[in-house]
Amino acid sequence: MPIEKRWVVKPQGGPVAAAALAAELRISPVLANLLVQRGIDNVERAKKFFEPKLSDLHDPFLMKDMDRAVERVERAVRDNEKIMVYGDYDVDGCTAVALVYKFLRHIGHKNLVFYIPDRYTEGYGISVKGIDHAARKGVGLIIALDCGIKAMEKVAYAKQKGVDFIICDHHLPADEIPEAVAVLDPKRVDCSYPFDELSGCGVGFKLVEAYARRNGIPFAEIEPLLDLLVVSIASDIVPLVDENRVLAYYGLIRLNRQPSKGLLSIIKICGLDKHNITVDDIVFKIGPRINAAGRMRMDENDENASPSGGHAAVELLVEGNETTAEEFGNVIDAYNRDRKSIDRSVTQEAHDFIESNPEMKSLKSTVIYNPKWMKGIVGIVASRLIETYYRPTVVLTMSNGYVTGSARSVPGFDLYQAVESCADLLENFGGHMYAAGLTMKPEHVAEFTRRFNAFVEENIDPQMLVPQVDIDGELLFSDITPAFRRDLNRFQPFGPGNTAPVFVTYGAICHGGAKLVGMESEHLRMDLMQRQKPNTTIQTIAFQQPTHYEWVRSGRPIDVCYQIVENHYRGTVTTQLRIKDIKPVTGR
Repeated sequence: MPIEKRWVVKPQGGPVAAAALAAELRISPVLANLLVQRGIDNVERAKKFFEPKLSDLHDPFLMKDMDRAVERVERAVRDNEKIMVYGDYDVDGCTAVALVYKFLRHIGHKNLVFYIPDRYTEGYGISVKGIDHAARKGVGLIIALDCGIKAMEKVAYAKQKGVDFIICDHHLPADEIPEAVAVLDPKRVDCSYPFDELSGCGVGFKLVEAYARRNGIPFAEIEPLLDLLVVSIASDIVPLVDENRVLAYYGLIRLNRQPSKGLLSIIKICGLDKHNITVDDIVFKIGPRINAAGRMRMDENDENASPSGGHAAVELLVEGNETTAEEFGNVIDAYNRDRKSIDRSVTQEAHDFIESNPEMKSLKSTVIYNPKWMKGIVGIVASRLIETYYRPTVVLTMSNGYVTGSARSVPGFDLYQAVESCADLLENFGGHMYAAGLTMKPEHVAEFTRRFNAFVEENIDPQMLVPQVDIDGELLFSDITPAFRRDLNRFQPFGPGNTAPVFVTYGAICHGGAKLVGMESEHLRMDLMQRQKPNTTIQTIAFQQPTHYEWVRSGRPIDVCYQIVENHYRGTVTTQLRIKDIKPVTGR
């Protein structure tokens, strides 16, 4: 049985401000309320929200060390010095590398290579292997993206090898900053940049923007790179506010109208070339394919294999020939199919193990270890297990003689503190409140499991173990007019800080069409109407919610909370409700 969710209706916006906005902007009071809930309480702010402008971007030279970074890149370009563009193997890192590499190539710098570390042999961030490779290749400057903020020893090692570093990162720094030529990170305590929630690719873009400004290159010449940047912003789940909202807004325009050849190949593979691409499409279709390459282990016996899966992803993203890009796209898609097959299998193994251990099932957290599982998919499996058991989860496997794994949390619980409480058992760890990575010796697994579970047991609020649906407001189906949908679309792009609104409708009944769909009949599709407004019928889909099928089919009433989406099918666009949760009505 699925876990029953708790519905929480958000505090409504100020009625006076909402009424004024509804009148001035000629929008539904429901949508005016959404604006006020988001802190947009006057017409000037609303217009800025609805009409983002590139002129609203912050001056890149406000970022600490930007002058030094630009000067060092200028010198490398002027002297035809070999530059290595280095980045992490996830979507943010790969798009960042592709963005900076494409820009340097665009301005005519040919003495250029890129490098993505292998997840299995090098791990996250700057590696000694990568630095040695750079030194052998005669690289004088490494531009590190989405990593490096804590790489004090690696940067010092590179300096001994005669290799300079520019670091472009967005993670929290330690007390000490690496002694690189320049360290660009808006989260530095000594950095006064006005917005500190850029993605790693976003920091790389600010470097490109600064170089372009200093060298008289029009913004129009770097605007084509925004398709890569929006893929990073969406996939890295950074807040879609302030500068990120502007960059994502224009990035989506670029992605829809004129994407680069590499991204176009993925768009076609995903079947997204026939409709308007949204942040959701990036998060659930485009991003996972790029990510999959970095997750998969390369065949060390294949002489034609890429140096790393992430390397193959960047090859795709920088490719300018459409035919070659399609070939790379098919390779990336194959990685994704393999990844999905493996993570389904491992998730099922993990689920079966938990179900067969009543003591483990009764805990308030999950720590599960299998040395045979693939390192690249344990984070996905942890997230999948949370969908079923809804509690802090650590999934561990064996890699290079150490036990390594990923941890994921539930809203409100600080996972990092739980992992940190076991720091004496760990070789290394890192992350934040909701996600972390960790490594330990095999002999410490049992004690780590005991102490992690004990920490969660003592510190978690029982309410955090109940999934919560945050609801923006009540809506009648008859309110969902074409004008309402058109105005609601102006709130996009949706993401953290500007989430897609969730509405609730009470007393809905099925008006025919209820059926279970999907390969395993796991989704419920139905046409709903309200008893008070019988003339308004609307299509809905409830993913992974087959439980209430018989109740709904019988015509008994339900309350539903949902998001309003566009459904594209065979060239036809219709309004559809994506049901977040269903509650049968028994007492009214």
